[in-house]
Amino acid sequence: MSTAQLAELLATDPSVLFITGAGVSAASGIPTYRGVTGLYNDPDPELGLPIEELLSEAMWRARPELTWRYLRQIGEHATGARPNLAHQVIAALQRRLTRAWVLTQNVDGLHQRAGSEKLIAIHGDAADIACRACGWAHTVASYDEVQGEVPACPDCGGNLRPEVVLFDEQLPAGPVALYRREVEQRGFDVVVSVGTSHVFPYINQPVISAYYSGKATVLINPEVVRITPWSGDDELDCFRMHLKVGAVEAFGQLAREMGISIA
Repeated sequence: MSTAQLAELLATDPSVLFITGAGVSAASGIPTYRGVTGLYNDPDPELGLPIEELLSEAMWRARPELTWRYLRQIGEHATGARPNLAHQVIAALQRRLTRAWVLTQNVDGLHQRAGSEKLIAIHGDAADIACRACGWAHTVASYDEVQGEVPACPDCGGNLRPEVVLFDEQLPAGPVALYRREVEQRGFDVVVSVGTSHVFPYINQPVISAYYSGKATVLINPEVVRITPWSGDDELDCFRMHLKVGAVEAFGQLAREMGISIA
């Protein structure tokens, strides 16, 4: 498949869902969580615990200072980064198409800063800091605003934390409601997966539904990605089209094909 073919498809003004993962933000300097420079590749050098355990709800309740060690890393990367060309072109396509949404696993807020408004940030946003004891909340521009080993709420003194989903924690109600309305109930003519390895079932499901409904499913990823439709099933190639390039290269080419200018 070529970007010219994808451009022709999008020129018909279909409804489109862009599913994005860490690969979209890699060019903005944010490390992917697995793979080269991955945050989750190695256990904590001091404690020997896997990062998934340190970034779990159970650890947050038992030893919040350990969880904050990694939440701060994520937050500093997120608030210190700038949107790249892929974020910008996706936002421009949303403005051009009648109905286009982004479902992102990323917590870096770069889609929002690029101008995306129809957005389902299913794992939250690291810039949103809140106290779950009293409800105090604030969006930070930099993690320099978040001081202390475990930052304290200015209103009640409780422990603050970023509004991101930890391991073994439920997804936030707001994004889940958007997901059910737009993805499950309405569906999309075209589903485009960009820079994600499709680990989570709620990330897989839009692709599976579109594939079995005969809709267009597009993979933008240098690697082949296979999906397990249901527990116990074999992995399938659910993508009818595959652009074997990174996100920035793909969307740069797409912008040229579609006459999209990014200032």
